[in-house]
Amino acid sequence: MLLALALLQAITAAPPPVGTPQPPATIFAEPAALFIAACDVNGDGRVTQAELTAGVARSYATAEGAATGSIGYIAFADWAQAWLGDRNALPSPFEVDRDGDNRITLAELQARFAQFFARFDRDKDGVLTRAELITIRGAPAGDRYGIRKKR
Repeated sequence: MLLALALLQAITAAPPPVGTPQPPATIFAEPAALFIAACDVNGDGRVTQAELTAGVARSYATAEGAATGSIGYIAFADWAQAWLGDRNALPSPFEVDRDGDNRITLAELQARFAQFFARFDRDKDGVLTRAELITIRGAPAGDRYGIRKKR
């Protein structure tokens, strides 16, 4: 009986078998692209410039101090945390603050996102699809599905 219990304990304590590692990601989305995709208010899987402009305005209004007409860099970092996923996500406050007054206005933020819109709009049809908002990369050389070549 003790032998059976010892065997049972050994079986249940064994680590699970090591499986095939998950392949490295080959599809990425920039934080700005994720934000733009979230501006699709009508749910058609496409984002127009008007939807983006309205989405930026809605998100900007949630920033501390936005009612005064401009926000500081700390409030911008809080906005980036909430809407882009990280305080250090791009765009940085330095690239948004075009006049260098250490304040960010709604117009400045909308202008920066209009630049993103133009860059992502590969077919220049004035509408962004999910396919335009992602970046596809191949696996790094010598690292196919997490398996490195032996040297």
